[in-house]
Amino acid sequence: MKMRVISVFLLCLLPASAMADGFQPVTDKNRFVELIQDKNLKRFGVVLRVSPEGAIAGSAFGYDITGQWRWENGYFCRTMSYGSGDVPDNCQMVLERDDTLRFISDRGQGDRADLRLR
Repeated sequence: MKMRVISVFLLCLLPASAMADGFQPVTDKNRFVELIQDKNLKRFGVVLRVSPEGAIAGSAFGYDITGQWRWENGYFCRTMSYGSGDVPDNCQMVLERDDTLRFISDRGQGDRADLRLR
């Protein structure tokens, strides 16, 4: 029951454009793991592997990316290093549509990135 209430609450917070694009929220860790299992996340210049165990590895425009992730209150929270610098910790709303995951930073209030599951 608690997860259902959280899911409904998160749906109310979704940006209208996310729903208009046919994206649906991913609020459950098990669903997220099911989506990423044995797949890469890709977009122009970026290839990431997000493991079910919590590791992030990949590259972006020739620089290595490493990090860790956790699922926290319906959000994908990650800390990463890109090249020789650190990327600040951030919790992101995750949405799905077909073979695409949309990550919206700052718990759904910030920038978004669409990555294809391949």
